[in-house]
Amino acid sequence: MVKEVTKLIHKYLRHDKKFPHVWCPGCGNGVILGALIRAIDRLGLEKDEIVLASGIGCSGRMPVYVDFNTLHATHGRALTFATGIKLAKSSLTVITVMGDGDATAIGGNHFIHAARRNLNITAIIINNQIYGMTGGQSSPTTPYGCYASTATYGHIEHAFSIAELAKTAGASFVGRGTVYHIHLLEKLIKHAIVKRGFSVVEVISNCHIQFGRRNQMEDPVTMLEWMRDHSVTVEKAKDMEAEALKGFFTIGILADVEKPIYTEEYTNIQKRAKLLNPL
Repeated sequence: MVKEVTKLIHKYLRHDKKFPHVWCPGCGNGVILGALIRAIDRLGLEKDEIVLASGIGCSGRMPVYVDFNTLHATHGRALTFATGIKLAKSSLTVITVMGDGDATAIGGNHFIHAARRNLNITAIIINNQIYGMTGGQSSPTTPYGCYASTATYGHIEHAFSIAELAKTAGASFVGRGTVYHIHLLEKLIKHAIVKRGFSVVEVISNCHIQFGRRNQMEDPVTMLEWMRDHSVTVEKAKDMEAEALKGFFTIGILADVEKPIYTEEYTNIQKRAKLLNPL
């Protein structure tokens, strides 16, 4: 096991220049990065075939550490840059990694329309329910009643579900995992990468520094235990009453459908245009 991990580290990480990393000890971002690397390795993808793009925030640092084609874009715009890359060279495997605020606040419209278009891109959205890097402000996924630097007396807005938004907007694949359920997370990421169309993996992660300390979960283990105790698999949830599911979130594959892919439709339009306008 140790030899395998060491092999992956030397194969995929820019360890000679970029470490130590900037994340807080116990942060879920490292767990997610490990799951992503293992999924890519098991798929047998070449590093030069992959583009990993990010926006701004704690998760935005992830492309810095991996030896792929990488892009650290501006806040909320990871999907716009990824769209351009995919349309310019559709043979590339394009993956974006974003935080909940990055993807669904300033980047919310880009996220909705990427799903609607069904772009052939994989979006990994790390949901730690807060803006971790910039001071612990509440985000679109901060639960009602929880505390943040901008909600010192309790958050009065209601969070929306990233996964449900992706399903409603038209994504081909939607999965939800956590940094506690690591084997499931790896499977979801692997499935998302090979799926044709826009694939979304929402990852419930921990920010014990900015969120946990304000909400009686001051260490990563406590937050991991919370994920364990408040999650239920999709399969199990099917046999549960709505009342029994209150206070829980589902994990697993939430949507997996076949539909036309924007990048292929775009290529077909280009071909038709050349036939009709040969000059």
